[in-house]
Amino acid sequence: MKQFSSIQGVLFDLDGVLYTGSTVIEGAIEAVNRIRGSHIKCRFVTNTSTLSLASLQHKINALGFQIPANEIISAPQAALRYLQKQPNPVCRLLLADDVKQDFSAFTQSDTEAEYIVVGDMGEKWSYQILNEVFNSLVNGAKLIAIHKNKFWQTEQGLKLDIGGFIHGLEYASGAQAMIIGKPSSDFFQIALNDMHLKAAEVAMIGDDIDSDIGGAQQAGLQGILVRTGKYRQHYVEASGIKPDIIINSIRELPELLLNHH
Repeated sequence: MKQFSSIQGVLFDLDGVLYTGSTVIEGAIEAVNRIRGSHIKCRFVTNTSTLSLASLQHKINALGFQIPANEIISAPQAALRYLQKQPNPVCRLLLADDVKQDFSAFTQSDTEAEYIVVGDMGEKWSYQILNEVFNSLVNGAKLIAIHKNKFWQTEQGLKLDIGGFIHGLEYASGAQAMIIGKPSSDFFQIALNDMHLKAAEVAMIGDDIDSDIGGAQQAGLQGILVRTGKYRQHYVEASGIKPDIIINSIRELPELLLNHH
């Protein structure tokens, strides 16, 4: 366990690590409180694209956690930072209504968009929308994907995520999406800068072998995989990504990090 004795910061994934849907994972609240109460800096990083920052914080704390908004870094917030650096961007927002609130400052157009921002829209996907986006991309619009996850764990089982739509749009249009959330190194860098820590001093704990663990390791962080959420042993074995350690759930994290300092 020596490799974890130098950890000064932890990035926590939310869905599948702290909770699934509206069910808290056993021991998660206590584990987070212990680590937040130690010398270790914490940030909560998520590709969740259905909730505004305010709603996300409300959801987490309604479940019994006590996490301040400034410790939450969501992929939509990273997209927001990127667009704020562009000169007067015209956007088409393919986002859940709640998240759209965070983007209300931008000029919006379905037909003249320079940036098409895609997040999770649930049942709203249609051939018509995909075709309109395809035509925008062919005409030079940029595709910004909040993330490119393949699937996620819900209380009803696994569900297809937006990665398949992004991949299809890229394939058809020849355009390359800009991926904002995990596993993008830029996203991890935002969190590292926020904590004023180096990659080697930080561990990412997640249930997604591709975007949490693969992404973190690519960015120079340690990757801690939990066997909760979307974790599936056969998928992990087939992935070729080797986590630094696999633990049963977040409740084992304090033991791992705090007893070796």
